Amino acid sequence: MNHNDYSRSSAPFAVILSLLLPGLGHLYLKRWYRGIAILLAAAVLSGIVVWYGRPIWYFAPAGVWLWNAWDAARLAKGKGAPILIPVLFGLAAAYGIGWHMVGVDFRSASMERAAAVIRPMLHPDMFQKRQELNRMWTPIYVPCSTTETVPAARREENGKVAFVTPDCAGVLEAAIVSVSGMWPDTDTIIWWETNIGDDKPLGGNEDRPLVVRTDENGSLATLIHVPSTVLIAQPDPTLMLEHRVYFDQYRPLGGIELSTNGGYVLKGIAESVTMALMATTLAIFLAIPISFLAARNLMGGNPITFAVYVLVRTILNFVRSIEALIIAIVFVIIVGLGPFAGVLALTIHSVAALAKLYSEVIEGIDPGPIEAIRATGGNWLQVVRYGVTPQIIPPFTAFTIYRWDINVRSSIVIGMVGGGGIGFYLIQWIQINQMGAVGAAFIAIALVVITLDYMSAKVREKLA
Repeated sequence: MNHNDYSRSSAPFAVILSLLLPGLGHLYLKRWYRGIAILLAAAVLSGIVVWYGRPIWYFAPAGVWLWNAWDAARLAKGKGAPILIPVLFGLAAAYGIGWHMVGVDFRSASMERAAAVIRPMLHPDMFQKRQELNRMWTPIYVPCSTTETVPAARREENGKVAFVTPDCAGVLEAAIVSVSGMWPDTDTIIWWETNIGDDKPLGGNEDRPLVVRTDENGSLATLIHVPSTVLIAQPDPTLMLEHRVYFDQYRPLGGIELSTNGGYVLKGIAESVTMALMATTLAIFLAIPISFLAARNLMGGNPITFAVYVLVRTILNFVRSIEALIIAIVFVIIVGLGPFAGVLALTIHSVAALAKLYSEVIEGIDPGPIEAIRATGGNWLQVVRYGVTPQIIPPFTAFTIYRWDINVRSSIVIGMVGGGGIGFYLIQWIQINQMGAVGAAFIAIALVVITLDYMSAKVREKLA
């Protein structure tokens, strides 16, 4: 009996074994890799479906199970079943379970909420009409103290006088604020600043500005209530501290100027680009020597250097597997909030990424010059200096510029966890619902990324 006759006669037994355990029939037919792959795939798919606990998805492992018996029968006759069928069963289960797990429900979307977010973003807070500011403020003490003498809640400056009656108040208690010496017949915005510098609106339900117009003498008096949230960040809410009530007036001067938030946008963008530049520069000096140790064609000459190669490659793969955002959170804890934490996180991740890219460039170079130098008795340093370096400078430069481009994008996300840059301002604007500033930040980010992407593409094109 030849091999084909044996395979045909073994088909029923292979099918029975496959029905008992996926892949077992393939192992019986000595199709080891296919059998092991089917066994693992069926086990993983069955485990996911059983873990999820929805009976409807049991069709997927059942389909794979039946296909595996069919495949064993066809293999016994010399031709396997289409591999696309179990792949489709697996994808159906994966996407179906995934759809339910992430809770995809387009009905939960609200056009009203979307409009409330998008509409202010269409009016980016980057520039404003030039205005002259006339400001006055007075202290007010919260809460009142039974053991301390309350200072006078009164202040005078340049002919302007502001005061509060009474001098102290508790949360949600009423007080009368007065000011004189301001511009006459002018709308005046009255707002609260806590002892740690947080701004609180005083109009409506603490959700919009309080605007009062001065009389013909530049004076006003109005009733306010101490905001409900002024003591949230205060460690001891019974401790009497100085807060402030501000009176702001504006009048146009003609032309436009950078708005306050626009200034923060420019500052944040400058920080993000600088963070990326500093991180990329530091990474270059660390990645270049590491890349030579991670190149197999340079380190595979003897067991010691090969062991170094394996160790370095393992470390690089481990570091690259950790997202820069996670590294940034760790450094924020170590060095505190700010761009320095972001630079350190980007540097660590960039070293691993660039070292791997550099090492792959080194492994792909022409081996002729290396072999020639080794044949003449050149040592490892001479091989690197004369055989490797001349071939790697152009691709190294291209990869470095590309990495800087990536780091600019990453610095934005890193800033949102306290790593500085535009992301640091962006997350705060989102939290306080200043969507106009968010829109300005989005435009600035897009312009910077597009510009850097264009410039880096041109440089890589010339170096190619």
